[in-house]
Amino acid sequence: MSTVTTAPDTSPASLRAANVEATAVNTIGWLAASDTTIVVPVYQRQYRWDIGGCEQLLSDIRAVSQADATDSHFIGSILSTASSGDDEDATAHLVLIDGQQRLTTLMLLVAALHHTLREDDPTLAAELERVLVRAGDPDRTKLRPHRAWAEVFESVVLDRRSPADATRESRFDDNYAFFRSQIRPGEAAAIWRGLQKLEHVSITLGPDANAQQTFESLNSTGEPLRDHELIHNYVLMGLTHDQQSEIENDYWLPIEQATGEQIGAFWRHYLVMLTGREVTTVGGRGVYDAFRQEFPRLDVDTLRERAAQWREFAEIYGVLLDPQTASEPQIGQQLAYVGTFGRGIFPLVLRLSHDHAHGALGTDDFIASLEQLQSLLLRRKIVGTTTDRLVARLCRAAEQGRGELVHAIARITPSDERTRVGLKYGDLPHAHYVLGRLAGVSASTPVDVEHVVPIAPSDDWSPDGSRRWAELSDDEQNSFRALARTLGNLTVLEQDLAERVFDASFPAKRTAYAASGIDLTREVAAASVWSTAAIAARTALLTERFFEVWRRPAVVSIDDDNLTPILDAKKRRGWPRGWEREFDYVEFRGEHWEVPDVRYLFNRVFRRLWTESEPSRQAVLDFSARRGGPVYPAMAWNGQWDEIAEGHYLYMGWDSTYMLSAVQGVLDEAGWASEVFLKYSYIGDAMP
Repeated sequence: MSTVTTAPDTSPASLRAANVEATAVNTIGWLAASDTTIVVPVYQRQYRWDIGGCEQLLSDIRAVSQADATDSHFIGSILSTASSGDDEDATAHLVLIDGQQRLTTLMLLVAALHHTLREDDPTLAAELERVLVRAGDPDRTKLRPHRAWAEVFESVVLDRRSPADATRESRFDDNYAFFRSQIRPGEAAAIWRGLQKLEHVSITLGPDANAQQTFESLNSTGEPLRDHELIHNYVLMGLTHDQQSEIENDYWLPIEQATGEQIGAFWRHYLVMLTGREVTTVGGRGVYDAFRQEFPRLDVDTLRERAAQWREFAEIYGVLLDPQTASEPQIGQQLAYVGTFGRGIFPLVLRLSHDHAHGALGTDDFIASLEQLQSLLLRRKIVGTTTDRLVARLCRAAEQGRGELVHAIARITPSDERTRVGLKYGDLPHAHYVLGRLAGVSASTPVDVEHVVPIAPSDDWSPDGSRRWAELSDDEQNSFRALARTLGNLTVLEQDLAERVFDASFPAKRTAYAASGIDLTREVAAASVWSTAAIAARTALLTERFFEVWRRPAVVSIDDDNLTPILDAKKRRGWPRGWEREFDYVEFRGEHWEVPDVRYLFNRVFRRLWTESEPSRQAVLDFSARRGGPVYPAMAWNGQWDEIAEGHYLYMGWDSTYMLSAVQGVLDEAGWASEVFLKYSYIGDAMP
């Protein structure tokens, strides 16, 4: 609960700023005013309040309705700007920038209340109607979403839904129905009393105010907008209504249609592909910030050009999400294979697909690159090496050409020797994919992964038809269990046969395997008994076939030490108490540096660049001039400084995130970033 106290007009708090006017107002009174008409611009996100949010709002209104007469309930700020006259609704006097979700939900509640009591209490119904509809025009709502949703919203608020709308799915219908169901008999007056106690701060921007900056500030706390919604607003805000409609209809809506629910992932993957840098999504608005950095404010002609590119990449992304829509079946099959490993590798596949579509990458080379990519991901999974933070470096390599990409993939693809050990003793990852390809089974063939020795055999299961599982020694049972998920104990089997032999002993399974139409499976039927020796022999046989499918490009030595390129290093705010080493070592242009953490690396890199050559020194100066540090002509404030040359001082008091960003930026400026790698310590690698 909160109470608003009005200050005298002469106080500084009441003075109007040059470009922003903020006033505490009664929400229902503000909406009911005859001159309040509001339009939601096209760049706003869709209405998405759920039943939980509606329930909380109704609970708050009920609570304040029972409180003292002087109490009120504050619902936050509503940000708008005066209509320019060329907006979608030229008669509206306000364009809503922030607050759409709350106002729309309030309107739905008021509409539900109005429709509940209009027959029994016409006086109160008339008051409610003044909140909902425009003075002199009962066919128009005071709040009007943009045209994509306006008709649905108005049909609910004005109670004009046709019988055909009964099965319509929308948040407007759902939340209105919730409110109708919750208004108890005799409760209308109390809810209206609570509604009249709602207050908000009405913020109206002048023509020279920065609407986007104000919008971001208001959404920096609470539940933030999603990155793609911020991008949407950023792209369209500041355009005329006609320009907004053009960009929305010609570019943004096709992007949404192509990517669907994955539009947020599309923007992140697109930016990773474009920049060759990882884009952080945890604890902030990393995707939106990266977008703004890559695309500063654009004039409308440049925006059209960029938006056409975004639309093209979104259409490609849609194919990655649904490979069956690929124009070439063989490429669609490869994209489906790549999808086995998740969408984390999509930034690289997006670039390769674009290059192929534009003729820069032939079909054979495109397929070869996708095969090499699968080999990289599968082998690393088999040997237990992480695939995190690989895609950005591969995108940078792809930017340099196919040869550089092959080189980069080969460098971090585990050797045959390591992979052979992983296949012999480890669980087979992505078993359906691996066995299906080894067997030559098409993706449309319904098959199941079959464990010859079941994962959890029953006491009656037998490997040879004579000895029951319960009669095997503990060592024999443990040996079978250890190998149950390995390559040699697995095959694929048609689903009808798999159902018949589920948990059956090996002799019974042999009959089903022999009847299979899959060569890989019929080979198992050749064994008279199933033993750990048989599993080992089959693993050895299939491993050689494995290397024929998932090859490693033999063009460069292997980096088995899991080095991380400097541009892919992890940004952290600091280190736990007592943590002494972030890095085991740093490989700097062929040199081996012993530096424990980013603070030492920061100092050493800037000193090295300063002393190495005139061009590298100039890179330090240019980077510092553009960024405003970290090298300054004087020690201008108290703190820890290092004089790297006469009249040039390196400030050492930054946090670790800034230091790493500066190291990455100055090395990129000097053209050395691709030659610097980090080897994280055990703790350094484990820390998020």
